[in-house]
Amino acid sequence: MKILDPPSVRRWARLAADALGRVRSEIDALNVFPVADGDTGTNLHLTMLAAAEAVESLPDDVDGAVVWQTLSYGALVGARGNSGVIVSQALRGLAEVLKEGHDLRAGLLRAAALAREAVARPVDGTVLSVLESAARAVQDVDGDLSEVARQAAGEARAALRRTTDQLDVLARSGVVDAGGAGAAIVLETLAAVITDSYADRYEVPAPTSRVAPMAEVGAGYEVMYLLDADDRAVAALREELDAMGDSLVVVGGEGLWNVHVHVAEAGPAVEAGLRAGRPHRIKITYLAERTHRGSAGRGVVAVAAGDGIAALFEECGAVVVRRAPGTRPTLPALLAAIRQAGEEVAVLPNDDGVRSVAAAAAQIAREDGVAVSVLPTRATVQGLAALAVHDPLRRFDDDVVAMTDAAGHTRHGHLTVADREAVTSAGVCRPGDVLGLIDGDVAVIGGSLENVATTVVDRMVAGGGELVTLVTGAEAPVRLAAHIERHLARTRPDVDLAVYDGEQGGHPLLIGVE
Repeated sequence: MKILDPPSVRRWARLAADALGRVRSEIDALNVFPVADGDTGTNLHLTMLAAAEAVESLPDDVDGAVVWQTLSYGALVGARGNSGVIVSQALRGLAEVLKEGHDLRAGLLRAAALAREAVARPVDGTVLSVLESAARAVQDVDGDLSEVARQAAGEARAALRRTTDQLDVLARSGVVDAGGAGAAIVLETLAAVITDSYADRYEVPAPTSRVAPMAEVGAGYEVMYLLDADDRAVAALREELDAMGDSLVVVGGEGLWNVHVHVAEAGPAVEAGLRAGRPHRIKITYLAERTHRGSAGRGVVAVAAGDGIAALFEECGAVVVRRAPGTRPTLPALLAAIRQAGEEVAVLPNDDGVRSVAAAAAQIAREDGVAVSVLPTRATVQGLAALAVHDPLRRFDDDVVAMTDAAGHTRHGHLTVADREAVTSAGVCRPGDVLGLIDGDVAVIGGSLENVATTVVDRMVAGGGELVTLVTGAEAPVRLAAHIERHLARTRPDVDLAVYDGEQGGHPLLIGVE
């Protein structure tokens, strides 16, 4: 790869968001500076998710400059927390340079410089150090884009390890900087896209000692808002907010700014924004104690990839978020569904690819006082099993445990038709072959839906189970379910069978065994 073209930028933004989503709790656990509020990983995930969704909303034929500008804008308006705001400014620096077609080395320098400029009182041993070390390390690299990206990612990881020795609070806690850990993953996923070499997981260094809870000192509130203001008014605002508190970060430009500060009293910080321009999307968090409202309503949100499946979930009382096969629902759609469902909400993502977006929406809803639990349902049949045992009269935690247990005891399988030649765990498949998957792995390759379906069901039932659930898709032959029913009647008359028309695309048959 010679340049970061628009498809590559989209892939990077999504990969970075997903990677951060998978390790956000581990990064949260490192969070002791500047305030031990345990949300850095979550904030970085939400920031990159906002950037990814912004670029994914663009038409496929837009040019690179528009994609980079949109990435920067999405990160700016979606930035959360101290580290999220800083990383959004680093993305702005990359965008300024790379949208003009200049090389990655210049982009990394600009990213590090803008990130440091955004912080009122920069501290070494933080995300700033990781970004600056990565940028400096590649300035003399005599190689192509791939080599620059690899070197930057490698140095970011090395710089992250050094943060423990650079900042006393990190050394005392036995951790690396949480924001730096997120920045290293952002650069590692960039290198992965450029080199087409992907890791199964992007690691977060574990604490070397047990991190004790740290008492909050100084500022009592985190204040964040977007600000429409003339660029000249922002300098005065910085001075005013810097005198009020700490952890001040102001990023943006061209009339739109993202403001973050920790202060003893929230009101004066907002009033300062009013004097500078028009603050909006104001968010105030009491740092020492995060309170939650009492719950008056209980609900379930279920993600569905077919009209029939959606109807099944709705009949059981769930608020349904629809998605097309192979896609994910948007963050706003999931968030709206959670808020609609009640004040205690169980979310059924029903797909591995949906879980990160569901977790992000849940985090935002929790900040509004909603109690939300995202259940580990990896397939539609697991979601149906969970919903079948849902009891709104139980305590919420007990209900979540029961639903999770039901989903965990449901093996899932499905049928699909190969569209290309590939090597699978069951051998080589060719276009037109019917593939039978069990718990996500290809287990059977055959020539007909009926034969593969019965083989998959037999293997799943052989592991134990009393109920087989079949969900037929839009492309399923009319007699497919009846064929399996006759087969089970002959071979396993002790097993109960439930059949539903899911109308889903892509998978002619979904199978669950409980």
